[in-house]
Amino acid sequence: MIHQLPALTFGQMATCVRCHAILKKPNPRGAVLQRTAAFAWGALILYWPAVLLPILRIERLGHHRESSLLMGTFELLKHGNWFVGMVVLLFSIMFPLIKILLLLELSMFEVMHHRHKAFAYRLMENVGKWSMMDVMLLAFLVMLVKLGKLVEFQVGPAVFAFVLCVALSMFASFCFDPHAIWEEDR
Repeated sequence: MIHQLPALTFGQMATCVRCHAILKKPNPRGAVLQRTAAFAWGALILYWPAVLLPILRIERLGHHRESSLLMGTFELLKHGNWFVGMVVLLFSIMFPLIKILLLLELSMFEVMHHRHKAFAYRLMENVGKWSMMDVMLLAFLVMLVKLGKLVEFQVGPAVFAFVLCVALSMFASFCFDPHAIWEEDR
């Protein structure tokens, strides 16, 4: 005979009758999605200064140059470095933005039809794997250390926005519970 257990409410936990281990901690849908949305909003707000403001100022042999991530990418494309320019454009500019927007859609906006959320979630997971904002940050820091004596660098305001954007985007991804997008509101 199968016994049906009562549904858990917020604050209750399912435990094993034999060893009393916690089987499942109910996580209210709203709290999970609000936390994800808050981190994603923060990342989206910081994304624009990270991409548009000057990221560094380079001084070499008396020449001063200041560039943002977006303008640097366009200069790579303009000078014929198509492969590197497209890689930076896609993986460091477009994919992080798509990931942040999809996190916002899945956690807050709910514009998509319910059956399209699975596709949006899979797209967000795949785009997130290829989103290289954090790798770009690491490469930027390694470049500063390696070329420190040859060229004088001054970090721009975009570096701080970039670091915070990467951190908030990662926190949003870690907080996101894919089960919350299919659960009904309680």
